[in-house]
Amino acid sequence: MIWLTWRQFRTQATVLLAAVAALAAVLAATGPRLAQLYDTAGRDLLSRISGADQSLYYVGWAVVLAVPALVGLFWGAPLIARELEDGTHRLVWNQSVTRARWLATKLVFAGLATMIVAGLASLAVTWWSGPVDRAVGLGGSDASDPFFPRIDPLVFGARGVVPIGYAAFAFILGVTLGVLFRRTLPAMAVTLAVFAALQVAMPLVVRPHLATPVQVTLPFTQVEPTNIGVDAVREVDFGQPGAWILSQHTVDASGHRAGLPPSFTGCESFSDCVAVLVGSGYRQQVTYQPAANFWPLQWAETGVYLGLTVFLAAFCAWWIRGRLT
Repeated sequence: MIWLTWRQFRTQATVLLAAVAALAAVLAATGPRLAQLYDTAGRDLLSRISGADQSLYYVGWAVVLAVPALVGLFWGAPLIARELEDGTHRLVWNQSVTRARWLATKLVFAGLATMIVAGLASLAVTWWSGPVDRAVGLGGSDASDPFFPRIDPLVFGARGVVPIGYAAFAFILGVTLGVLFRRTLPAMAVTLAVFAALQVAMPLVVRPHLATPVQVTLPFTQVEPTNIGVDAVREVDFGQPGAWILSQHTVDASGHRAGLPPSFTGCESFSDCVAVLVGSGYRQQVTYQPAANFWPLQWAETGVYLGLTVFLAAFCAWWIRGRLT
């Protein structure tokens, strides 16, 4: 059964493995130079990084994010749907191979392969991007830099262990939809749509609550406004580089959310505007996940995805044993 399973998805596996191996080779060749530059420049690394390294930074990010989706599309969805579509599953079941063994072999062999590929891609990119992430965490970036803290939603899914959870879930999602639809193309299309929707919903709805956020209310004598809109202070520098800001808004002297004071429109300079805010007792309330919560969030989110993976695997086993003919 293992040999048969390998033959059925060896083409897709070979292509993806070759792509990850090629990326890892490039990262291994360029990573030591980037690490050495960080040792020399520290937080100034981001102003001295080359255009080629910046491009490689984003290529690695894109590859790690793409691997789980590709796994769900080309490994998970066709794995069983193709056999159901062609009717070859009946031939296997009539050769003394039970449904449970047939399914378990496919899921364990291909599922472990997906987790290994995603893990290797994430390991390579996380290692290579380490100097950049450390420089950002030291406050070496500003609004004009094209780099983000590793806890930021744009980067979080391409670091650490969470891509392993993504890949495992995307794979079993594809398998589950293949079992239900019994057609490869519809299963692939819905797999992509569901996985993409969940990847968008997770940082918006679930992830902020997987670790306890920090909320602070700071007077404008302690923070520096960096973006003032027509009705409120939009952003402030509150001395927490590398943090993921969940929300922030301006509050008045009584602690209620408020717009800018009427006298704010008459100030002539930026320092005068800040003085108006200070004199009126206005403060900025910020809710954020500190940089130190990166790994707690990584493990918690990985656990969520692996829990969903186990649930869908159990559902597939129940469906195939009791409802599939």
